[in-house]
Amino acid sequence: MEPAPILLFVYNRPQHVKRGLASLLQNAETGNSELYVFSDAARSAADEDAVRQVREIVRGTTGFKQVHIIERAENWGLARNVIDGVSTVVNRHGRVIVLEDDLVVSPYFLRFMNEALETYADEPRVGHIQACDFTQDTTLPDTFLIQWTGSWGWATWQRAWTHFNPDGRELLRQLEERRLTRRFDFNGTYGFTRMLRRQTKGKNNSWAIRWNASLFLKDILSLNVGRSLVSNEGLDGSGTNSLSGDPYVSRLWMKPLEVKKISPVEENEAARSAYERYYGRTNNLWVKIPRRLRSMIKGYFRF
Repeated sequence: MEPAPILLFVYNRPQHVKRGLASLLQNAETGNSELYVFSDAARSAADEDAVRQVREIVRGTTGFKQVHIIERAENWGLARNVIDGVSTVVNRHGRVIVLEDDLVVSPYFLRFMNEALETYADEPRVGHIQACDFTQDTTLPDTFLIQWTGSWGWATWQRAWTHFNPDGRELLRQLEERRLTRRFDFNGTYGFTRMLRRQTKGKNNSWAIRWNASLFLKDILSLNVGRSLVSNEGLDGSGTNSLSGDPYVSRLWMKPLEVKKISPVEENEAARSAYERYYGRTNNLWVKIPRRLRSMIKGYFRF
């Protein structure tokens, strides 16, 4: 089995990029894996020095079978960068593993992702692999199938990526017409539909909500983990789309995680209930207000 190429999307956080690359190099499969780095250009003059530092780090990267560096000449933004990067590489290689610059991975991340990509390669009802668990719910099995896609350390195949629909308005129309919004929102505990609606109004530019909705509407499942092989280090508030706080912090699993083909191929309803409990606990108003205030205060004193 030839390892899937790794896609790394970077912008203006040199220290995060260093940590992420260092964690990847702890994986035994790294030396046989191709790395594609997509470096976005600075959005403003204030970001130019940090972008330059990131590109210097990336240009000096070794330890992979081959490193391909794509330096954007203008600022594309994360969504356009991811959609173009995934489309280009998955059409060339048939499968991809995708990371962003604020993610740190376990030494067994690549082993798991490649084994999962191989195990489910010919299973059309599985279109996504998600290696991050932030629920820390001990009732979750090591792996399970769920009708939801996460974007922190994921993988897919060309056959599944063909279902990606960038038209948020059409996705929203179908969800509402088929009366699926409440289930899409985990029984109303998290506002994924609201996130998609905001995307259609230009209030966010999320590729991830459109990927989530695209597979959800096709009834295509994701293989998820109950033991996290990915940790998001961008929860320090440094990311474009992150808030300071810890509701999504995960414990990095530092052991191999076995891939077993799940049969029958159907959603694990107990896992869905675990997500509903988690979102109900962490996404209610009384939790969100203090978290927002802490983030604002931290941001104020940073400058």
